[in-house]
Amino acid sequence: MHFDWSYFWQELLTPSSAFLDGLGLTVLMAVLAEIIGLVLGLVFAQMRLSKFRAAQAMASFYVWAIRGTPLLVQIVFIYTGLAAAGIVRFQDITFDGFNFSGNLQAGILALGLHEGAYMAEIFRAGIQAVESGQFEAAKAIGMPPSMMMRYVVLPQALRIVLLPIGNQFNILLKNTTLVSIIGVSEMMLVTESINSATFRTFELYSVLGLYFLALTSLWTLFMKLAEKRLELRSLRPAFAAQAAGDL
Repeated sequence: MHFDWSYFWQELLTPSSAFLDGLGLTVLMAVLAEIIGLVLGLVFAQMRLSKFRAAQAMASFYVWAIRGTPLLVQIVFIYTGLAAAGIVRFQDITFDGFNFSGNLQAGILALGLHEGAYMAEIFRAGIQAVESGQFEAAKAIGMPPSMMMRYVVLPQALRIVLLPIGNQFNILLKNTTLVSIIGVSEMMLVTESINSATFRTFELYSVLGLYFLALTSLWTLFMKLAEKRLELRSLRPAFAAQAAGDL
């Protein structure tokens, strides 16, 4: 087997415009799906912790159904299954010169719904990890539940769930390759197209793997910096209190 190093370096350092477009689409899908997942996760986490059994049942069913079925099946079901049943047919949308194709919309929605189920469990665990005394103190001063969640619970839960959220986004970033099954021209599908014309399979998929490795590594570095920043912020009040005590 001959590995063409010159072709490998060419594709790695000077990728084609199609590959760069696929790279941008991969990042765009991941970011939009993550936003959807965070919103859904927060909503369903609070529903699971709600006193209303109907809300608990709906949230539990959502988490159970999404986490219990393959993401690939969900993508095909949302794009092809719903259209075949005459429920939803995704139409192309042009926004500020950018064409959001129907398959791209379906892919983002499927990734977001999938991410939301995992985010719901992450947020639920983070909220439950906040000390009960914090809830009691907020109630004692007459703070309504919405304000208590916004100003007391969520800031503390964020420090707990930050690392799991970062890890989950890395998984989501890699899962974007699955939307190639419905024809979204992200990095995976572009690589497959180039490979069908050049037959440089080993070189091309090595480049694809390195690009994903770079994306996930950069995100991991960013999350570590964000985590350290949060730790420093949480330590400032303690340092200030200690300094005041020493005086």
